[in-house]
Amino acid sequence: MASSAWRNRAGTFFDCDKRPASGHRGMVVANHALAAAAGAEMLAAGGNAIDAAIATLFTLNVVEPMMVGILGGGMAHIRLADGSHRILDGMSKVPAAGRPDSYKPASDTWPDYLETVGRENSVGPKSVAVPGNLKGWCEALERWGTFDLASVMEPAIRHASRGFRVTHFLNECMAQAGPDMAWDPVIAKVFMPGGEPAKAGTLLVQGELAETFRAVAKEGPDLLYGGALGRTVGDHLERQGSLLAFGDLRDYRTIERAPVRGIYRGIEIVGPPPPSSGGVHVVQMLNLLEGFDIAGSGFGTARTIHLILEALKIAFADRFASTGDPDFVKVPVERLLSKAYGDVRRRDIDASRAKPQKAGAMAMESANTTHLTVADDKGNIVCSTQTINSLFGSRVMVPGTGLIPNNYMYTFDPHPGHALSIAPGKRVTTSMSPLIALKDGKPHFALGLPGGVRIFGSTMQAVLNLVDHGMTLQETVEAPRVWTQGQAVEVEASVPEGVRGELSALGHDVQAVPHVASGMCAIAFAPDGAMTGAACWRADGTAVGIGGGHARKGVRFWAESKRV
Repeated sequence: MASSAWRNRAGTFFDCDKRPASGHRGMVVANHALAAAAGAEMLAAGGNAIDAAIATLFTLNVVEPMMVGILGGGMAHIRLADGSHRILDGMSKVPAAGRPDSYKPASDTWPDYLETVGRENSVGPKSVAVPGNLKGWCEALERWGTFDLASVMEPAIRHASRGFRVTHFLNECMAQAGPDMAWDPVIAKVFMPGGEPAKAGTLLVQGELAETFRAVAKEGPDLLYGGALGRTVGDHLERQGSLLAFGDLRDYRTIERAPVRGIYRGIEIVGPPPPSSGGVHVVQMLNLLEGFDIAGSGFGTARTIHLILEALKIAFADRFASTGDPDFVKVPVERLLSKAYGDVRRRDIDASRAKPQKAGAMAMESANTTHLTVADDKGNIVCSTQTINSLFGSRVMVPGTGLIPNNYMYTFDPHPGHALSIAPGKRVTTSMSPLIALKDGKPHFALGLPGGVRIFGSTMQAVLNLVDHGMTLQETVEAPRVWTQGQAVEVEASVPEGVRGELSALGHDVQAVPHVASGMCAIAFAPDGAMTGAACWRADGTAVGIGGGHARKGVRFWAESKRV
């Protein structure tokens, strides 16, 4: 099948670099082919979407070590076969020793506002927050999966012990984080052999990580949260000056939260609540844009992009004012989600010119995240975004474990007295937006992506692509994106220069960028049970579908990867 090009009145904007996958029995879309294959292996063996998702996540820890790991945090949006939606919050949080003045700020002005003396909040042991990933993954499997932990971890252990080939993307990430990793001989030995990033095509073996995973597979998450592995991790980091201690791991708990919901042109949108700002502000922006003829103005035109940018500015202004950990900040969720509030805020949009919106401090989240979307033929769907924050997290490794701790303390305000200032037990505020959309009460599409503060704006644009512009799923995930949080406007370079000029004339400070956010992973559901999976060009994403067919024909696989 040839690639398709999306055309409208502004001309040809983009060609789809990848092809979608199809299946009736299940679908796995993840940002690495081996991880997607691990999930498909679970589905082929009779497991459900939860089994497949957890197998995919553990494998991502191995093959995307720069993005995700059991010492990170994340959000999982799970729709069960009974129609219920569960949001499992495994976000990292501030250790008990954390205080508003734990770091000395390097600056009181942007762009260095979040930097601290010695970069203590971004690199090294003192940057580590309490991780929730392993706890969240194992709890999801125990509550809603059908396989045991050892079974879903087997592919990850296999790839860690036997090795896998370094991709060009991983090599680029190693090069970017290399100067920091070089200071820690433990992590440098694995990813910087001979003082240089491992080359693309090199076999990367992670023997210590394989041994750690074997122990976790045998003993479960308590090995980290109160057991010997937790003692090793906590004691080592504490000796190195970290705020994290063994007691923080022992006391960590996940939280199941009620999802937020909205309606856009008859489609029900279901997403995560605070401390994720994603679900709330995706719905809020859709409420704002519902008052305009987005389909009529067309995809990629200056008018449509202008309206998207103005909605983004309003959403970020409201996020700055009120979003955070709901245990520490009163978030007016019902007001932000209401159609009436959308009507009020829509008056702040001038279709003929860009308007400034009152904003606070810029949000700073790492774009180095991963995402997966998984579904089975029983009606279970998992849409989950996970990260260790920056590339390779804290850029150190716990000796003897193969584990890379997160650097989530970098997302907190090092200045005392502010909404995002450090406080013991405060959870990270995130833009993660694992979204599931329903039509007539049945799954219509599910999607999410990495990208830090650019996530929920990109998620909203995907909804517009599907609902207003009538794009296919592949076109939706690959379409050019735009973003702003009130300052400069980022527009992907594939948007024609003429359109960018029109946006400048409307008053936007336009900057062309290679891409906004990263690899979206999506699944669309047809009324007859068929599923379509799509991953975009911005990462190593792959969709693997499992076909129904007749039993005697066995399992059919479709897998698509980036063209060479």
